[in-house]
Amino acid sequence: MTKLTITMLATLTTLALTTGVALAGSEDVVVDDAWARASIGMNRPGAAYMTIRNIGDEAVTLTGISTPLAMMPEIHETTTSAAGVSSMAPAGEITIAPGEAAELAPGGLHAMLMQLQEQMIEGQSFPLTLNFSDGGNVTVEVPILGFAARGPEG
Repeated sequence: MTKLTITMLATLTTLALTTGVALAGSEDVVVDDAWARASIGMNRPGAAYMTIRNIGDEAVTLTGISTPLAMMPEIHETTTSAAGVSSMAPAGEITIAPGEAAELAPGGLHAMLMQLQEQMIEGQSFPLTLNFSDGGNVTVEVPILGFAARGPEG
């Protein structure tokens, strides 16, 4: 690669991270309202939330996530039994129909960030990459809100 190509690639990567726009792949995916709560240390997992919308004409399938913040990031789902007992488990692949959205929110689907590599500190942010079955990726910059945040507004 030439120096100009490397500079252009770095600029485009920075633009993608700050705007939530994909550089390549699943161009029919839009991510809105990404957020996470601050963590207390690094011993407990963190979580991230967002809305993943499919604005295309064909279904898209989310197959996984990655972030330098956690060694074991996974999409999990919280369910509650008829007896009122809640549990969490990996959600597996998530298919989003055309014109539909997958809501990652507290108490439901969420990005579980296990084996944190650093503390999640209010006011900071981290990149989270969504991986899709077509080989495309969408990277968003996730702002870290306070411990008691209940949504992207804080």
